[in-house]
Amino acid sequence: MTARAFLERGVTVVIALIVVALLVGQLLGQPILLGYVATGSMEPTMSAGDGFVAIPSVVSGEVEEGDVVVYDARELHDGGLTTHRVVEVTDEGYVTAGDANPFTDQDGPEPLVSDGQIVATAWQPGGEVVTIPHLGTVVMGIQAIATTTIDAVSGVFGLTTAADSDGVGALLVGVGVALLGFGFLLEGFGPSRRETSRRRKRENVIGFWVAVGLVLLVLTTFATAAMVIPTGTTEYGIVSTESPTDDPQVIAPGETSDLTRTSDNAGYVPVVTVYEAESAGVDIDPGWQTVGIRSSAETTVSLTAPESTGEYTRHVGEYRYLAVLPPSILVFLHGVHPLLAIAAVNGVVVGAAVVVMIALFGTGDFRLRNAGADVPLRTRLERKLRKWR
Repeated sequence: MTARAFLERGVTVVIALIVVALLVGQLLGQPILLGYVATGSMEPTMSAGDGFVAIPSVVSGEVEEGDVVVYDARELHDGGLTTHRVVEVTDEGYVTAGDANPFTDQDGPEPLVSDGQIVATAWQPGGEVVTIPHLGTVVMGIQAIATTTIDAVSGVFGLTTAADSDGVGALLVGVGVALLGFGFLLEGFGPSRRETSRRRKRENVIGFWVAVGLVLLVLTTFATAAMVIPTGTTEYGIVSTESPTDDPQVIAPGETSDLTRTSDNAGYVPVVTVYEAESAGVDIDPGWQTVGIRSSAETTVSLTAPESTGEYTRHVGEYRYLAVLPPSILVFLHGVHPLLAIAAVNGVVVGAAVVVMIALFGTGDFRLRNAGADVPLRTRLERKLRKWR
């Protein structure tokens, strides 16, 4: 491969990663690797429409004063994602503000931001946010065009459902998959190109490790999805008041109330569920448990009301891992980092799949027998039609 071809392939891979990151982020409702700001509240650090490198909260580490974070707001932007800077760290949460704003978010109706609300942190090497000028402008432009097109087509066909951001994101992913499939069809059945070099690839033969790679890709994708998708943060609202009621979430200052939390496992593999308190005044017992096949388990969440009266939110994080390793090992790995536990589970899945495939098929290549492959497609179709007559 020439240096130019290598460079072109590298650029293609980078562009593909950018597109995938933006689309996945659109579908999940949070930035994945790349994010952007839609307003000028972060000027001069970031102008409206600028993009930035977003580090997911699961790998960004502890949030500190001065960090620019993306958090799931309760009141701002109608409860949408907000990208602002942490200006103060308190025991109850974080005080945030836009660089261009003369007031903090908490000067308004927005409560203190908890760790459970933070979905990503902007990459700030040397304390400066790395920005990608106009990335958000391009993305919002494409989204606006797609939304307008969908609405116009919906009007023609009499559909009344308006396009939302999730629907547009799903549409873009679908278009991408369709184009990819079209590319494969064009490659397989399109105009043939003149061969200028001798072919060394054996026809109708799939290399053993290629087949293993495809199987592992499917298995690890589903295994990772089974662990990542159920992972999330649950919000509990509590009221600290001098007039408590029978409601376990309306309690006296300094008092503790217990709630029961149920974890369901609808799959056919046992899972280890780990709980984490993601805000102050929360305790979970037990902190982790094994949930059997198509079963459920309960844990107790204890909420302690602050000494000051008022309304507060508490957050509990839940993490799941396929129980292919002893639970104590998975809990230990989770304590080091959740991604390490996921990697360990995928490692076991990969190892087991390779052993099974070698035991069943050996290490030889797979030969696909396709009688009449040298016969043109048109001729084969005509023969099929004659048989049906």
